[in-house]
Amino acid sequence: MAKVAVILAGCGVFDGAEIHESVCTMLSLSQRGVDYQCFAPDVEQAHVINHLTGAEVDEKRNVLVEAARIARGEVKPLTELKVKDYDALIVPGGFGAAKNLSDFAFKGTELSLETEFHRVLESFADADKPVGLLCIAPVVAPLIYGQGVQLTIGCDAEVAAAVEELGGQHVEASVDQVVVDEANQLVTVPAYMLGPDIASVAKGIDALVAKVVELAAQ
Repeated sequence: MAKVAVILAGCGVFDGAEIHESVCTMLSLSQRGVDYQCFAPDVEQAHVINHLTGAEVDEKRNVLVEAARIARGEVKPLTELKVKDYDALIVPGGFGAAKNLSDFAFKGTELSLETEFHRVLESFADADKPVGLLCIAPVVAPLIYGQGVQLTIGCDAEVAAAVEELGGQHVEASVDQVVVDEANQLVTVPAYMLGPDIASVAKGIDALVAKVVELAAQ
């Protein structure tokens, strides 16, 4: 049975990992009997958002510490993630993927990736091991897989245009529809880029997990 690494970008849709997406990912893996381990970069969040009001607040939080809230403490620093130990990788979305794992939310197509996140993604790509990216996370794919990589973020025209500018090939998809780039072993799903509810999002995530596990077994 495959062993899967899950990278969390903190805790909370507006400044970290999307909680529903993260939990649905872990639930889907667990229901399939798949062993998984959560990781997160040990870095300061880009900023902190009050999720009740949507306002930025003047405080500092650590991505690894916040991710531990979702993982019930079972999370390791991203520096400890070695590609040889895992058969596949999944990255839930949430703005943390575009603020903490990358700076897409601030720099758009001039984005760069957090150092360890970049290392890990490149390692899985070089090893030809499957990767699943959810929600906004797929925008980083062209930086790793290069020109023509196929992915989806749903149907957001602005983000899709950014993907194309970066060299990716965006494919429109519904919330429960995965896009698979077989050549690159990359699986993507819109999740909360489309919503509209946790049941719909969970269906798409389960399909992504199923495909990632299938590819890992090949």
